[in-house]
Amino acid sequence: MSERGEGQSGIASKVGRLAAIGAAAGLLVAGIALPAVGGAGLGIMSATNELNLKPEDLTEPPPAEVSIVQDARGNEIARFYEEYRTVVTLDQVAEVMKTAIISIEDYRFYQHGAIDLEGTIRAFAKNLHAGGVSQGGSSITQQYVKQVLLNSAVTDEEKDKALEASYARKLNELRHAMAVEEKYSKDEILEKYLNIAYFGASAYGVEAAATRFFGVRAADLSLPQAATLAGAVQDPNATDPNLGRKQRERLLKRRNVVLDRMAELGKITPAVAAKAKAAKLGYKGTK
Repeated sequence: MSERGEGQSGIASKVGRLAAIGAAAGLLVAGIALPAVGGAGLGIMSATNELNLKPEDLTEPPPAEVSIVQDARGNEIARFYEEYRTVVTLDQVAEVMKTAIISIEDYRFYQHGAIDLEGTIRAFAKNLHAGGVSQGGSSITQQYVKQVLLNSAVTDEEKDKALEASYARKLNELRHAMAVEEKYSKDEILEKYLNIAYFGASAYGVEAAATRFFGVRAADLSLPQAATLAGAVQDPNATDPNLGRKQRERLLKRRNVVLDRMAELGKITPAVAAKAKAAKLGYKGTK
Protein backbone atom coordinates (compact mmCIF):
# COMPACT_ATOMS: atom_id res chain seq x y z
CA MET A 1 0.00 0.00 0.00
CA SER A 2 1.34 3.50 -0.81
CA GLU A 3 1.93 6.09 1.88
CA ARG A 4 -0.98 8.16 0.62
CA GLY A 5 -3.25 5.15 0.85
CA GLU A 6 -2.49 4.26 4.41
CA GLY A 7 -5.26 4.60 6.96
CA GLN A 8 -5.21 6.50 10.21
CA SER A 9 -3.77 3.53 12.06
CA GLY A 10 -0.82 3.37 9.67
CA ILE A 11 -0.17 7.08 10.05
CA ALA A 12 -0.41 6.85 13.84
CA SER A 13 2.01 3.91 13.75
CA LYS A 14 4.57 5.90 11.77
CA VAL A 15 4.23 8.91 14.06
CA GLY A 16 4.63 6.58 17.04
CA ARG A 17 7.76 5.01 15.55
CA LEU A 18 9.28 8.41 14.89
CA ALA A 19 8.54 9.64 18.40
CA ALA A 20 9.89 6.41 19.91
CA ILE A 21 13.15 6.67 18.01
CA GLY A 22 13.46 10.32 18.98
CA ALA A 23 12.85 9.51 22.63
CA ALA A 24 15.36 6.65 22.53
CA ALA A 25 18.01 9.10 21.40
CA GLY A 26 16.94 11.65 23.98
CA LEU A 27 15.50 13.73 21.15
CA LEU A 28 12.21 14.34 19.41
CA VAL A 29 13.42 14.43 15.83
CA ALA A 30 9.91 13.85 14.58
CA GLY A 31 8.89 17.25 15.93
CA ILE A 32 11.43 18.94 13.71
CA ALA A 33 11.07 16.75 10.69
CA LEU A 34 7.33 16.46 10.10
CA PRO A 35 5.44 19.39 8.62
CA ALA A 36 2.10 17.54 8.55
CA VAL A 37 0.56 14.15 9.27
CA GLY A 38 0.40 12.39 5.92
CA GLY A 39 1.57 13.65 2.54
CA ALA A 40 5.12 14.75 1.86
CA GLY A 41 6.15 14.97 5.52
CA LEU A 42 5.68 11.27 6.21
CA GLY A 43 7.00 10.44 2.76
CA ILE A 44 10.30 12.14 3.50
CA MET A 45 10.64 10.57 6.94
CA SER A 46 9.19 7.13 6.22
CA ALA A 47 12.58 5.39 6.20
CA THR A 48 12.93 6.08 9.91
CA ASN A 49 15.38 3.31 10.62
CA GLU A 50 17.81 4.81 8.14
CA LEU A 51 18.12 8.10 10.02
CA ASN A 52 21.62 8.78 11.24
CA LEU A 53 21.11 10.11 14.75
CA LYS A 54 24.72 9.80 15.84
CA PRO A 55 26.68 12.88 16.95
CA GLU A 56 28.77 14.36 14.16
CA ASP A 57 31.84 16.48 14.91
CA LEU A 58 31.56 20.14 13.98
CA THR A 59 34.54 21.92 12.46
CA GLU A 60 34.76 25.20 14.38
CA PRO A 61 37.14 27.73 12.85
CA PRO A 62 37.76 30.67 15.20
CA PRO A 63 35.36 33.54 14.47
CA ALA A 64 36.89 36.49 12.63
CA GLU A 65 38.00 39.34 14.89
CA VAL A 66 39.33 42.87 14.55
CA SER A 67 43.07 43.07 13.81
CA ILE A 68 44.84 46.10 15.30
CA VAL A 69 48.00 47.50 13.70
CA GLN A 70 50.38 49.31 16.08
CA ASP A 71 53.57 51.30 15.67
CA ALA A 72 56.85 50.53 17.47
CA ARG A 73 55.61 52.39 20.55
CA GLY A 74 52.40 50.41 20.76
CA ASN A 75 50.17 53.18 19.45
CA GLU A 76 47.26 52.10 17.28
CA ILE A 77 47.63 52.95 13.60
CA ALA A 78 44.68 51.18 12.02
CA ARG A 79 42.11 48.42 12.37
CA PHE A 80 41.20 45.77 9.82
CA TYR A 81 38.29 43.38 9.99
CA GLU A 82 35.99 41.30 7.85
CA GLU A 83 33.51 41.08 10.73
CA TYR A 84 33.49 43.61 13.57
CA ARG A 85 33.92 41.30 16.55
CA THR A 86 35.84 41.14 19.83
CA VAL A 87 35.71 37.73 21.51
CA VAL A 88 35.14 37.81 25.27
CA THR A 89 34.85 35.17 27.97
CA LEU A 90 31.51 34.51 29.65
CA ASP A 91 32.60 36.25 32.85
CA GLN A 92 33.05 39.41 30.76
CA VAL A 93 29.34 39.44 29.91
CA ALA A 94 26.80 41.01 32.25
CA GLU A 95 24.58 38.49 34.06
CA VAL A 96 21.51 40.36 32.85
CA MET A 97 22.64 39.79 29.25
CA LYS A 98 22.93 36.04 29.80
CA THR A 99 19.51 36.00 31.46
CA ALA A 100 17.91 38.02 28.67
CA ILE A 101 19.25 35.89 25.79
CA ILE A 102 18.36 32.62 27.49
CA SER A 103 14.88 33.89 28.44
CA ILE A 104 13.92 34.79 24.88
CA GLU A 105 15.88 32.23 22.85
CA ASP A 106 15.99 29.05 24.94
CA TYR A 107 14.68 29.42 28.48
CA ARG A 108 15.35 25.76 29.34
CA PHE A 109 18.90 25.90 27.99
CA TYR A 110 20.50 24.56 31.17
CA GLN A 111 17.90 21.80 31.58
CA HIS A 112 17.82 20.08 28.18
CA GLY A 113 20.36 18.44 25.90
CA ALA A 114 21.09 19.18 22.25
CA ILE A 115 17.38 19.66 21.61
CA ASP A 116 14.60 21.10 23.75
CA LEU A 117 11.78 18.54 23.73
CA GLU A 118 9.18 21.04 24.91
CA GLY A 119 10.23 23.60 22.32
CA THR A 120 10.29 20.97 19.60
CA ILE A 121 6.81 19.73 20.51
CA ARG A 122 5.54 23.31 20.23
CA ALA A 123 7.26 23.64 16.86
CA PHE A 124 5.80 20.29 15.80
CA ALA A 125 2.29 21.50 16.59
CA LYS A 126 2.89 24.69 14.59
CA ASN A 127 4.28 22.72 11.66
CA LEU A 128 1.32 20.33 11.70
CA HIS A 129 -1.02 23.29 11.43
CA ALA A 130 1.00 25.15 8.81
CA GLY A 131 1.87 22.16 6.63
CA GLY A 132 5.51 23.26 6.50
CA VAL A 133 8.44 24.40 8.60
CA SER A 134 6.87 27.48 10.17
CA GLN A 135 8.71 27.18 13.48
CA GLY A 136 12.06 25.53 14.11
CA GLY A 137 12.20 25.03 17.86
CA SER A 138 15.97 25.50 17.76
CA SER A 139 17.98 25.44 20.96
CA ILE A 140 20.87 27.84 21.56
CA THR A 141 23.21 24.96 20.74
CA GLN A 142 21.51 24.42 17.40
CA GLN A 143 21.66 28.14 16.70
CA TYR A 144 25.39 28.11 17.46
CA VAL A 145 25.85 25.23 15.01
CA LYS A 146 23.90 27.12 12.36
CA GLN A 147 26.10 30.20 12.80
CA VAL A 148 29.29 28.13 12.57
CA LEU A 149 28.10 26.46 9.36
CA LEU A 150 27.06 29.83 7.91
CA ASN A 151 30.37 31.47 8.81
CA SER A 152 32.26 28.52 7.30
CA ALA A 153 30.38 28.80 4.00
CA VAL A 154 32.42 30.26 1.15
CA THR A 155 30.12 30.28 -1.86
CA ASP A 156 26.61 31.69 -2.10
CA GLU A 157 25.36 28.15 -2.65
CA GLU A 158 26.95 26.98 0.60
CA LYS A 159 25.46 29.95 2.44
CA ASP A 160 22.00 29.22 1.05
CA LYS A 161 22.35 25.60 2.11
CA ALA A 162 23.27 26.67 5.65
CA LEU A 163 20.08 28.74 5.85
CA GLU A 164 17.57 26.70 3.87
CA ALA A 165 14.34 25.62 5.58
CA SER A 166 14.81 21.92 4.95
CA TYR A 167 14.65 18.69 6.93
CA ALA A 168 18.16 17.77 5.80
CA ARG A 169 19.59 20.95 7.30
CA LYS A 170 17.69 20.49 10.56
CA LEU A 171 18.92 16.93 10.97
CA ASN A 172 22.45 17.94 10.08
CA GLU A 173 22.36 20.72 12.70
CA LEU A 174 20.96 18.28 15.23
CA ARG A 175 23.77 15.77 14.73
CA HIS A 176 26.34 18.54 15.12
CA ALA A 177 24.51 19.90 18.18
CA MET A 178 24.66 16.49 19.83
CA ALA A 179 28.44 16.45 19.36
CA VAL A 180 28.77 20.02 20.66
CA GLU A 181 26.76 19.15 23.79
CA GLU A 182 29.08 16.20 24.42
CA LYS A 183 32.22 18.29 23.89
CA TYR A 184 31.43 21.44 25.87
CA SER A 185 29.73 22.54 29.07
CA LYS A 186 26.59 24.68 28.86
CA ASP A 187 28.55 27.77 29.89
CA GLU A 188 31.08 27.13 27.13
CA ILE A 189 28.31 26.77 24.55
CA LEU A 190 26.64 29.98 25.72
CA GLU A 191 29.97 31.82 25.52
CA LYS A 192 30.56 30.57 21.99
CA TYR A 193 27.05 31.52 20.93
CA LEU A 194 27.29 35.04 22.35
CA ASN A 195 30.57 35.56 20.51
CA ILE A 196 29.37 34.33 17.13
CA ALA A 197 25.81 35.70 17.00
CA TYR A 198 25.02 38.62 14.68
CA PHE A 199 23.13 41.49 16.31
CA GLY A 200 22.77 43.90 13.40
CA ALA A 201 24.49 47.23 12.70
CA SER A 202 27.56 45.26 11.46
CA ALA A 203 28.18 44.03 15.01
CA TYR A 204 29.16 40.39 15.46
CA GLY A 205 29.28 39.03 18.98
CA VAL A 206 27.96 40.56 22.17
CA GLU A 207 31.03 42.72 22.94
CA ALA A 208 30.99 44.42 19.55
CA ALA A 209 27.21 44.80 19.77
CA ALA A 210 27.38 46.42 23.22
CA THR A 211 29.98 48.87 21.92
CA ARG A 212 28.23 49.61 18.62
CA PHE A 213 24.74 49.96 20.05
CA PHE A 214 25.42 51.62 23.41
CA GLY A 215 29.11 52.55 23.71
CA VAL A 216 29.66 50.18 26.66
CA ARG A 217 31.37 46.87 27.32
CA ALA A 218 29.31 43.69 27.40
CA ALA A 219 30.10 43.48 31.12
CA ASP A 220 28.37 46.81 31.73
CA LEU A 221 25.09 46.33 29.88
CA SER A 222 21.98 47.50 31.70
CA LEU A 223 18.66 45.64 31.67
CA PRO A 224 17.09 47.65 28.80
CA GLN A 225 20.32 47.40 26.79
CA ALA A 226 20.65 43.65 27.35
CA ALA A 227 17.02 43.10 26.40
CA THR A 228 17.57 45.12 23.22
CA LEU A 229 20.50 42.97 22.13
CA ALA A 230 18.71 39.76 23.08
CA GLY A 231 15.77 40.85 20.96
CA ALA A 232 17.95 41.72 17.98
CA VAL A 233 19.36 38.25 17.31
CA GLN A 234 16.06 36.82 16.04
CA ASP A 235 16.09 38.93 12.87
CA PRO A 236 19.03 41.37 13.02
CA ASN A 237 18.49 42.76 9.53
CA ALA A 238 14.84 43.61 10.18
CA THR A 239 15.75 45.37 13.45
CA ASP A 240 19.04 46.98 12.35
CA PRO A 241 18.87 50.46 13.92
CA ASN A 242 21.26 51.85 11.29
CA LEU A 243 18.70 51.31 8.56
CA GLY A 244 16.07 53.77 9.71
CA ARG A 245 13.17 54.59 12.01
CA LYS A 246 11.06 51.57 11.01
CA GLN A 247 13.85 49.19 12.03
CA ARG A 248 14.38 51.03 15.30
CA GLU A 249 10.68 50.77 16.09
CA ARG A 250 10.84 47.03 15.45
CA LEU A 251 13.89 46.75 17.69
CA LEU A 252 12.11 48.62 20.47
CA LYS A 253 9.14 46.24 20.20
CA ARG A 254 11.47 43.26 20.31
CA ARG A 255 13.18 44.68 23.40
CA ASN A 256 9.84 44.94 25.13
CA VAL A 257 8.94 41.37 24.14
CA VAL A 258 12.15 40.21 25.84
CA LEU A 259 11.36 42.22 28.97
CA ASP A 260 7.85 40.78 29.13
CA ARG A 261 9.27 37.29 28.73
CA MET A 262 11.79 37.85 31.51
CA ALA A 263 8.96 38.99 33.77
CA GLU A 264 6.83 36.01 32.76
CA LEU A 265 9.66 33.66 33.73
CA GLY A 266 10.16 35.44 37.05
CA LYS A 267 13.63 36.73 36.17
CA ILE A 268 12.51 40.29 36.85
CA THR A 269 9.38 41.73 38.43
CA PRO A 270 6.58 43.26 36.33
CA ALA A 271 7.42 46.65 37.87
CA VAL A 272 11.07 46.38 36.82
CA ALA A 273 9.98 45.31 33.33
CA ALA A 274 7.59 48.27 33.06
CA LYS A 275 10.34 50.71 34.09
CA ALA A 276 12.76 49.24 31.54
CA LYS A 277 10.11 49.38 28.81
CA ALA A 278 9.64 53.08 29.50
CA ALA A 279 13.31 53.75 28.72
CA LYS A 280 14.30 55.10 25.31
CA LEU A 281 16.09 52.78 22.88
CA GLY A 282 19.35 54.66 23.49
CA TYR A 283 21.10 53.50 20.30
CA LYS A 284 24.41 55.34 19.80
CA GLY A 285 25.86 53.77 16.66
CA THR A 286 29.40 54.06 18.01
CA LYS A 287 31.95 54.07 15.22
